[in-house]
Amino acid sequence: MKIVIAGDGEVGFYLAELLSSEHHDITVVDPHNDLVEMIQKQSDVMAITGDSTSIEILKSANIEHADLLISVVHDENINIITTIIGKKLGVKKTICRVNNPEYITPENREMFKNLGVDEIISPEIIASKEIIDLLNQTAATEMFDFSGGRLSLFLIKLEEDALVLNKSLNQIATEFPHLNFRAVAIHRKGETIIPKGNNRFLKDDLAYVISKPEGINQMLSLGGKSHIDINNIMIIGGGRIGSHAAKQLEHDFNVKLIDIDYARCERLSNSLNKTLLIHGDARDIQLLEEEGIKSMDAFVALTREPETNILACLLARKYGVKRTIALVENINFIDIAQNMGIDTIINKKLITASYIVRFTLNAEVTSIKCLNGVDAEVLEFVVKEKSFVANKRIKELKFPKEAIIGGIVRDSIGYIAVGSLMIEPGDKVVVFSLPQSIYKVDKFFN
Repeated sequence: MKIVIAGDGEVGFYLAELLSSEHHDITVVDPHNDLVEMIQKQSDVMAITGDSTSIEILKSANIEHADLLISVVHDENINIITTIIGKKLGVKKTICRVNNPEYITPENREMFKNLGVDEIISPEIIASKEIIDLLNQTAATEMFDFSGGRLSLFLIKLEEDALVLNKSLNQIATEFPHLNFRAVAIHRKGETIIPKGNNRFLKDDLAYVISKPEGINQMLSLGGKSHIDINNIMIIGGGRIGSHAAKQLEHDFNVKLIDIDYARCERLSNSLNKTLLIHGDARDIQLLEEEGIKSMDAFVALTREPETNILACLLARKYGVKRTIALVENINFIDIAQNMGIDTIINKKLITASYIVRFTLNAEVTSIKCLNGVDAEVLEFVVKEKSFVANKRIKELKFPKEAIIGGIVRDSIGYIAVGSLMIEPGDKVVVFSLPQSIYKVDKFFN
């Protein structure tokens, strides 16, 4: 697939690296010459210095022959103009990053589609939704729903009180023969394992589990996890993610939001009704103590500085805060932050990639999640009448060893994958896959 990416920094660069590794023909348009030079040195990607709203620049990127145009510049107005012009110049499909929440309503999405903007993504709004979901389901480190919650992916860190420690999957299946969940991956010391029957769970493993709704409580119990009651939440950083999250959370929780920018605090006071806004530097320990960090149930760090977010969450842990969430934009920091004890990491690059990767696959994908802290993805494929997997039992498939089927949704009912389960046309199949096998898996469903 020929893909043109309009970016102005790390998100565009990350997407270019990700998609070029899957053998797509990538051209990046970026206004920063130093970044363009770095892209050209570090990869086989073609890069052009220039303004993506320029017709001449887009033509030099061969936009008329491109299959996909992705515009992820920080300025949403540039993204909208870029995708509209790109569509007029002949690109087959366009994806546009926006920040304004009113742009993603169904009626406005349709209006943009008529203008030439096929798909709209707001990483900030998706990130704020993830934060809200995690504060409502506090036992898991990470979670993601498929088919409206008929199946869900949970990430659980196995600590010393987990009941599954030192037990193999076969042992657990023997002791609990009617489980409504299935482990699809174990992340251990930087390595991701697709588990077989003889694999054992060890202390500090990160276990990725697919569960039916009725299996969640038992799954959490075996993992040594219990729900944490959340009443008081402190957010540091009142940017787009922080403000969106506070606006949704303030109706059900006591929310304090700290931001170093006085003008931003004034603007937020017009849109937040119940949130207590505090102008101050979240790196000031005395300020955090004065504002009651010890009485907080959850601490969410969303400043632009990943180091500040990580250290602030560690400080919150020291004061006894039960739930910590940090925005960490440097992907290399994610594994370190998780190992240091931060519960959940939010990363906008991975959120953007989760949305976009599905449009580079041939099979129909209804959901995809690029996971934090592990180089892997979970996808929900729709089974077509003539796809290779249709009318076959799971055990009959010679599925790539770096991938595993976690479950199937059929007629709005979730089923945990077992070898004898037949895959039928119309099913939605949830697959956990390492990056090297995503396009191999795609062929099974194409």
